[in-house]
Amino acid sequence: MSSEGKKRTGLMAEGPIRKTLITLAIPTIIATIINAIYNFVDTLFVGMLNDTSAMGAVSVAFPLFMILTAMGQMIGVGSASYISRSLGAGEKEKADKTGSTALFLAIVIGIVVTIFVLLFLEPILKLMGATESVLVPGKNYSTWIIGGSIFTIINMTLNNVVRAEGNARYSMNALVIGAVLNIIFDPIFMFAFNLGLQGAAIATVAGQMFSTVYLLKYFIGNRSYIKMSRANISREIEIYKEIFKIGLPVFFMQFLSSMAFSIQNIAAANYGEEALAAIGISLKITMLPMFVMMGYNQGFQPFAAYNYGGKNFKRVREGLKVSIRWMVSFGFLASLLLISIPEVFIKMFSSEPKVIEYGVNNLIAYSIFMPLVGYLMINTGLFQSFGKGKQAATLAIVRQGVFFIPLLVFFPGMFEAYSGQLSFIINLFPYKMPAGLAGIMAAQPIADILSVILTGIFAYSIKKEISIEEDKNIEKLGELECQN
Repeated sequence: MSSEGKKRTGLMAEGPIRKTLITLAIPTIIATIINAIYNFVDTLFVGMLNDTSAMGAVSVAFPLFMILTAMGQMIGVGSASYISRSLGAGEKEKADKTGSTALFLAIVIGIVVTIFVLLFLEPILKLMGATESVLVPGKNYSTWIIGGSIFTIINMTLNNVVRAEGNARYSMNALVIGAVLNIIFDPIFMFAFNLGLQGAAIATVAGQMFSTVYLLKYFIGNRSYIKMSRANISREIEIYKEIFKIGLPVFFMQFLSSMAFSIQNIAAANYGEEALAAIGISLKITMLPMFVMMGYNQGFQPFAAYNYGGKNFKRVREGLKVSIRWMVSFGFLASLLLISIPEVFIKMFSSEPKVIEYGVNNLIAYSIFMPLVGYLMINTGLFQSFGKGKQAATLAIVRQGVFFIPLLVFFPGMFEAYSGQLSFIINLFPYKMPAGLAGIMAAQPIADILSVILTGIFAYSIKKEISIEEDKNIEKLGELECQN
C-alpha cells in the first residue's frame, strides 16, 4: 500500500469530519461544474456553424450520449460503493477484485454497446426524434460519439473507483483534462481542419480518450491504493451482484431523467415555441446549483461507505447530519436567489417577453423546493453507499419516474379541465399563462414534495438502524473494558 493510499483512507476513517467532507466534496463539485460549462461551450461552437440541422443533430444525439454516461455510472457507482465498504471493513483484496472487475465490465459493455448502436444507429436516431433533414448530420455526428463510447464508459467507471479510495482530486483532474481539451480541440477540428459538425464529435472523443489515458496511468503507475490486474478479475457472483444492485438504480435514474425532460419538452411544445424555450432556459439555470449538490453527494458517498464498512456508525451519523445541514442550507440560499431575481437570470438567455414570463414562472416552480432536493440526494446517496439495493432503487427512480412523469402526463389536461378549482395554484405564478402550461410547471415541485415524504420514511428507518448498531458497538467496547 502506498503512503498516499494510507493517508487518504486514514482521512476517511479518522480525519475531522467537516474537513474530510470538504476535502472529498470540493474536487467533485468543481468537476461537475466544469463538465456543465464544457457542455454549454460545446453547444456554442456548434451554434457557430449557423446550421439548424447541425444543432438538431446534437440535440438528437444528446440523449444517446447521456445513456452512455449512465452505463459508465452504473458500473462506477455500483463498484465504488462496494470498494469503499470493503476498504472500511479491511478487506483490501475484495476491493482490488471489485475494481478490476469493474474495469473489465466497462470494456466489455463499451465494446458491445458500440457494435450494437452502430448497427442500428439510423432507427435509434429516428426513435429519438430525428427528422429527414437531421438524420444525415445526426449519423455523421453520432458515429464518432458512439465510436468513442468505450472511453466514456471507462472514464465514468474509473472516476468513481478513484473517488472510492478517497482521491477525489485526481478524479477531478481527469474530468477537467477531458473537458478542457474538448474545448481546445473544438475550434481546431471544426474550423482549422474544416470538419464542421464531425469535428465537434472528434473533439469530444479526443478529450475522453486523453482522460482515459490519464486515469489508466494512475492505476498502472502504482499511485493507486486499489490494485487492478487481469488476475483480480473476479468470477464471484457476489461482486457482480453488489455492483449491479446499486448500479442499475443509478442507470435507471439517469434514463428516467432523460425521458422526463423529453416528455416535458413535448408537453410544453403544445403551448408554443416560447413555452418550449422558457422550459429549456429555466432548466439550464437550475442545473448549476443541482450540479453543486450532485458533486457534494459524490464526495459524501465514499466517506459514508468506508465508515459503514468499518462499522464506525457514530462517524456516519455525524457526517450525515453535517451533510444534510449543508445541502439544505445551500439549497435554501440558491432557491432564495433564483426566486428573488428570476427575471435577471432568464434575460441572460432571451429578450422575448413571453419567454421571459414563462421562464420566470418555471424558474420559480423549479427552485421553490430546492432545499428538499438536497435532502433527497443525500439520503439516496446514503443508501447507495450502504449497499441497500431496494431502498436505493426506490429513491433513485421515484422522483422522476414514479411521480414526475405521470404528473407531466396528467396535469396539463387536469389543469385545463379544472382551472377554476385549481386557480389557487395557477395564481401562485407571477405571470399569466395557459392553465395546462401551469400544470406542466406544477408537476416538478409536487413531485419533489411527494419524493421527500417517501425519503423521510426511508431515512427514519436507516437512522434507527445506525443508532442500534452504534449502541451495539458501545456495548462491545464496554465488555472489552470490563474484561481488561
